[in-house]
Amino acid sequence: MNFETLLARDAALSNRLRVAEQPGPLRNIAILFGHSGDSWFWLAGLLLTGWLGSPIWKTRAAILFVSILVTALLVLALKFAIRRRRPEGEWGQMYRKTDPHSFPSGHAARGMMLGVVAFGLGPAWFGWLLLVWGPLVGPARIAMGVHYVSDVLAGWIVGLGMGLAILGLVGQYL
Repeated sequence: MNFETLLARDAALSNRLRVAEQPGPLRNIAILFGHSGDSWFWLAGLLLTGWLGSPIWKTRAAILFVSILVTALLVLALKFAIRRRRPEGEWGQMYRKTDPHSFPSGHAARGMMLGVVAFGLGPAWFGWLLLVWGPLVGPARIAMGVHYVSDVLAGWIVGLGMGLAILGLVGQYL
Protein backbone atom coordinates (compact mmCIF):
# COMPACT_ATOMS: atom_id res chain seq x y z
CA MET A 1 0.00 0.00 0.00
CA ASN A 2 1.46 3.36 -1.00
CA PHE A 3 1.32 6.66 0.85
CA GLU A 4 -1.46 8.11 -1.33
CA THR A 5 -3.65 5.10 -0.60
CA LEU A 6 -3.07 5.53 3.14
CA LEU A 7 -4.02 9.22 2.93
CA ALA A 8 -7.18 8.34 0.97
CA ARG A 9 -8.19 5.72 3.54
CA ASP A 10 -7.46 8.18 6.34
CA ALA A 11 -9.70 10.78 4.68
CA ALA A 12 -12.48 8.25 4.08
CA LEU A 13 -12.44 7.03 7.70
CA SER A 14 -12.31 10.60 8.99
CA ASN A 15 -15.28 11.52 6.81
CA ARG A 16 -17.31 8.56 8.16
CA LEU A 17 -16.65 9.76 11.73
CA ARG A 18 -17.73 13.31 10.95
CA VAL A 19 -20.86 14.75 12.60
CA ALA A 20 -20.29 18.47 11.94
CA GLU A 21 -23.18 18.73 9.50
CA GLN A 22 -25.59 16.57 11.55
CA PRO A 23 -27.59 18.49 14.17
CA GLY A 24 -28.12 16.70 17.47
CA PRO A 25 -26.59 15.80 20.81
CA LEU A 26 -23.54 14.02 19.38
CA ARG A 27 -22.59 17.14 17.43
CA ASN A 28 -23.07 19.29 20.55
CA ILE A 29 -20.85 16.99 22.61
CA ALA A 30 -18.21 17.05 19.87
CA ILE A 31 -18.31 20.86 19.80
CA LEU A 32 -17.92 21.00 23.60
CA PHE A 33 -14.95 18.62 23.66
CA GLY A 34 -13.46 20.12 20.49
CA HIS A 35 -13.38 23.61 22.00
CA SER A 36 -12.37 22.40 25.47
CA GLY A 37 -8.84 21.86 24.16
CA ASP A 38 -8.41 25.43 22.91
CA SER A 39 -5.11 26.84 24.14
CA TRP A 40 -6.54 30.27 25.03
CA PHE A 41 -9.04 28.59 27.37
CA TRP A 42 -6.31 26.66 29.16
CA LEU A 43 -3.85 29.54 29.30
CA ALA A 44 -6.48 31.87 30.77
CA GLY A 45 -7.51 29.27 33.35
CA LEU A 46 -3.91 28.60 34.31
CA LEU A 47 -3.17 32.32 34.66
CA LEU A 48 -6.19 32.63 36.95
CA THR A 49 -5.02 29.60 38.95
CA GLY A 50 -1.54 31.10 39.19
CA TRP A 51 -3.01 34.31 40.51
CA LEU A 52 -5.62 32.93 42.93
CA GLY A 53 -4.42 29.42 43.74
CA SER A 54 -2.55 28.01 46.69
CA PRO A 55 1.25 27.73 46.38
CA ILE A 56 1.12 24.12 45.11
CA TRP A 57 -1.54 25.03 42.51
CA LYS A 58 0.51 28.05 41.44
CA THR A 59 3.42 25.66 40.80
CA ARG A 60 1.19 23.23 38.88
CA ALA A 61 -0.29 26.09 36.86
CA ALA A 62 3.16 27.43 35.95
CA ILE A 63 4.36 24.00 34.84
CA LEU A 64 1.24 23.38 32.76
CA PHE A 65 1.36 26.89 31.27
CA VAL A 66 4.94 26.47 30.07
CA SER A 67 4.15 22.92 28.94
CA ILE A 68 1.33 24.19 26.71
CA LEU A 69 3.61 26.80 25.15
CA VAL A 70 6.47 24.35 24.51
CA THR A 71 4.09 21.73 23.08
CA ALA A 72 2.51 24.38 20.84
CA LEU A 73 5.92 25.38 19.49
CA LEU A 74 6.75 21.78 18.60
CA VAL A 75 3.35 21.22 17.00
CA LEU A 76 3.60 24.44 14.98
CA ALA A 77 7.07 23.50 13.76
CA LEU A 78 5.77 20.11 12.63
CA LYS A 79 2.69 21.65 11.00
CA PHE A 80 4.74 24.13 8.99
CA ALA A 81 7.23 21.44 7.99
CA ILE A 82 4.52 18.99 6.87
CA ARG A 83 1.83 21.45 5.67
CA ARG A 84 -1.08 19.03 5.40
CA ARG A 85 -4.26 20.95 4.67
CA ARG A 86 -7.26 20.52 6.93
CA PRO A 87 -10.30 18.62 5.67
CA GLU A 88 -12.78 20.78 3.80
CA GLY A 89 -15.64 22.08 5.91
CA GLU A 90 -17.57 24.99 7.34
CA TRP A 91 -17.26 24.39 11.08
CA GLY A 92 -14.22 25.80 12.83
CA GLN A 93 -13.48 28.75 10.55
CA MET A 94 -11.38 30.31 13.32
CA TYR A 95 -9.05 27.29 13.22
CA ARG A 96 -9.08 27.10 9.44
CA LYS A 97 -8.03 30.75 9.07
CA THR A 98 -5.45 31.01 11.86
CA ASP A 99 -3.98 27.53 11.37
CA PRO A 100 -4.68 25.97 7.96
CA HIS A 101 -2.46 22.93 8.63
CA SER A 102 -3.82 19.83 10.30
CA PHE A 103 -0.91 17.45 10.97
CA PRO A 104 -0.39 16.84 13.83
CA SER A 105 -3.43 17.91 15.81
CA GLY A 106 -2.40 20.52 18.35
CA HIS A 107 -5.57 19.96 20.35
CA ALA A 108 -4.89 16.21 20.57
CA ALA A 109 -1.26 16.85 21.52
CA ARG A 110 -2.26 19.42 24.14
CA GLY A 111 -4.99 17.18 25.60
CA MET A 112 -2.71 14.17 25.89
CA MET A 113 0.20 16.21 27.26
CA LEU A 114 -2.04 17.86 29.87
CA GLY A 115 -3.40 14.48 30.93
CA VAL A 116 0.06 12.94 31.32
CA VAL A 117 1.56 15.94 33.13
CA ALA A 118 -1.47 16.40 35.41
CA PHE A 119 -1.36 12.71 36.29
CA GLY A 120 2.29 13.08 37.23
CA LEU A 121 1.85 16.33 39.18
CA GLY A 122 -1.29 15.34 41.06
CA PRO A 123 -3.46 15.40 42.94
CA ALA A 124 -4.87 12.05 41.81
CA TRP A 125 -8.38 13.38 41.05
CA PHE A 126 -6.94 16.10 38.81
CA GLY A 127 -4.64 13.66 37.04
CA TRP A 128 -7.43 11.17 36.40
CA LEU A 129 -9.83 13.90 35.26
CA LEU A 130 -7.39 15.22 32.64
CA LEU A 131 -6.20 11.74 31.69
CA VAL A 132 -9.81 10.83 30.82
CA TRP A 133 -10.63 14.20 29.22
CA GLY A 134 -7.42 14.60 27.17
CA PRO A 135 -7.88 11.73 24.72
CA LEU A 136 -11.51 12.75 24.07
CA VAL A 137 -10.53 16.08 22.53
CA GLY A 138 -8.95 14.47 19.44
CA PRO A 139 -11.96 12.41 18.30
CA ALA A 140 -14.14 15.47 18.77
CA ARG A 141 -11.89 17.36 16.35
CA ILE A 142 -12.31 14.56 13.79
CA ALA A 143 -16.07 14.54 14.35
CA MET A 144 -16.22 18.28 13.69
CA GLY A 145 -14.24 17.93 10.48
CA VAL A 146 -11.12 19.93 11.33
CA HIS A 147 -8.77 16.92 11.55
CA TYR A 148 -8.10 13.54 10.01
CA VAL A 149 -7.67 10.41 12.13
CA SER A 150 -3.92 10.37 11.46
CA ASP A 151 -3.63 13.99 12.66
CA VAL A 152 -5.08 12.97 16.02
CA LEU A 153 -2.98 9.80 16.31
CA ALA A 154 0.15 11.83 15.64
CA GLY A 155 -1.02 14.51 18.10
CA TRP A 156 -1.49 11.88 20.80
CA ILE A 157 2.04 10.57 20.19
CA VAL A 158 3.49 14.09 20.35
CA GLY A 159 1.48 14.85 23.50
CA LEU A 160 2.50 11.62 25.19
CA GLY A 161 6.16 12.22 24.36
CA MET A 162 6.01 15.83 25.52
CA GLY A 163 4.17 14.90 28.71
CA LEU A 164 6.72 12.25 29.63
CA ALA A 165 9.62 14.58 28.76
CA ILE A 166 8.15 17.40 30.85
CA LEU A 167 7.61 15.09 33.82
CA GLY A 168 11.18 13.88 33.44
CA LEU A 169 12.43 17.46 33.52
CA VAL A 170 10.29 18.83 36.34
CA GLY A 171 10.19 15.64 38.36
CA GLN A 172 13.71 16.16 39.58
CA TYR A 173 12.74 19.56 41.04
CA LEU A 174 9.49 18.59 42.76
